[in-house]
Amino acid sequence: MNWNRMLTLSCLAMALWWAGPTAGDEPLDPSALDHELQALKEEVLAANRDLLILQEDLLFPASRQLAVYVSMDRGSLLQLESVELRINDKVVARHLYSDKELQALSRGGSHRLWIGNLPVGEYELVAFFTGVGPNGREYRRAAALRTRKEHAPKTLELKVSDRQQKLQPEFVFREWQ
Repeated sequence: MNWNRMLTLSCLAMALWWAGPTAGDEPLDPSALDHELQALKEEVLAANRDLLILQEDLLFPASRQLAVYVSMDRGSLLQLESVELRINDKVVARHLYSDKELQALSRGGSHRLWIGNLPVGEYELVAFFTGVGPNGREYRRAAALRTRKEHAPKTLELKVSDRQQKLQPEFVFREWQ
């Protein structure tokens, strides 16, 4: 059971306990109780949403944030299986793609591979792509980028596209503005 669900159920149980009848109370109307419970549930969900937003702001302040996304063209030269991201030779993310994720990527979607905090400075990002390449062979390639992180959020895209002239997939870093 996840924490959000447990928190919601705990709050609802406490509300029922507090709203329970006492010796001198009239019996509660079930529809009124349902309405009160629904209103309480909506308040708990709104508070939970606010807490999640606050948590993300605290964990990833905008001035230090770096986000890396993966996208791909509708090409057929690579059946992507996984991506590994390293920043300054330290592995920060690995992802094994499911069939549904690959379908979403091929329809123009993007996948947030990593988001984190980095202080101002120079960084080298290296992404390793594995999959099945042309002629059904195992394929492993890397793309690298040297970049400078400033006092502003930075978003990078790792784009996988077909290079028809060489019949090879191409991997390119691109900064979002």
